[in-house]
Amino acid sequence: MKELLCQYAAHNVWANHKLLFHIQQMEEHKWYQQVPSSFDSLYKTILHMWDAESGWWQRMRLHEHLVIPSASFDPSLKDACNGLMQQSLQWEPFIQQSLNEDAIYSLLMYKNSRGEEFAQPVREVLLHVFNHSTFHRGQLVTMMRQLGETNIPATDFIAFARKPLAG
Repeated sequence: MKELLCQYAAHNVWANHKLLFHIQQMEEHKWYQQVPSSFDSLYKTILHMWDAESGWWQRMRLHEHLVIPSASFDPSLKDACNGLMQQSLQWEPFIQQSLNEDAIYSLLMYKNSRGEEFAQPVREVLLHVFNHSTFHRGQLVTMMRQLGETNIPATDFIAFARKPLAG
């Protein structure tokens, strides 16, 4: 399980980097242009991804009072991309260095954004974090297509994990 979670964490970094780099090469007005989705712009979607990863990171580190980036300051798109990348880069070392097999299966007690209390295995929380990012990367791709972008990089897990055959 630990190896799989590390692989998912590495994929999250790789996929976020590919997509965020592409977005930052787009015309700036497209970053904020309204496109129907869960969050109505590329910027708001990226900011949500950063807020969510940051919140889960703080819960995992047993912080009682979460500091949500978008509630703390008004970042630019580049700041939000950098913040998301810096957060994403922390998961794999955390899993490698701080979690043994027992910890991966232990329960994390936390409160959601409405103050409701839950207890879930750490492995489920980590899988949620990585799946959440995958979900929103898919939305970003759809939004980018609606904004006329082409040559959007593939960020599927299989593309990350695929090894070419020696020929």
